[in-house]
Amino acid sequence: MKFPFFASFIVFIIWLTYELAKHKRMDAEIERAFWEKERQANNTRRQPLDDLEYITIPFEQLPVDLLADDEQVADYLRTLKFISESPIVNFTGITNTDLKLQYGAPNIDLLTRYDQNYTTLVRTLNQWASYLYDKGFSKEAKGILEFAISTRSDVSGSYKLLCKIYNEENTPDKIKELYPIAESLNSVMKNTIVRILQEAEK
Repeated sequence: MKFPFFASFIVFIIWLTYELAKHKRMDAEIERAFWEKERQANNTRRQPLDDLEYITIPFEQLPVDLLADDEQVADYLRTLKFISESPIVNFTGITNTDLKLQYGAPNIDLLTRYDQNYTTLVRTLNQWASYLYDKGFSKEAKGILEFAISTRSDVSGSYKLLCKIYNEENTPDKIKELYPIAESLNSVMKNTIVRILQEAEK
């Protein structure tokens, strides 16, 4: 009885050795491809930025006068006005390597700042909306969240709160309008956000 077990063990060791070697080769190939792509990206010359989807903050449509004397609200508005003075672009899910390949390595610092502005934008909008909602201003919070999501934000809290407001206003059909945006997100949060919408419809 020992021989069949020993033979099976030997076969298992051979198979395991093969699999480990295969994965090592695959990892090496992935790493080689990555560094080759990075080399090409670093050698890409500066390209025009005319096709970027710049985001403009519509202050005239947002409740900037509501609780204007509140220090927390004032802080949110200061942040938004500060970043509005520079370009804002959503590069969520796009790697620096891909940005360099498309727009040139010399532009990467500039594009990184644009993306950081966007991250600050959607986080601040979510915080501002949540603050107003807690203060009893759900209608105004809704407008802020709808703008944030129109920029293809991947802040899950924005979707969750907006769905809550829609349900409280007895307009659950509006949740369906959020699916195309959620499903088009180039973000690791995509599936989480879709589940939030699904849960909100139940």
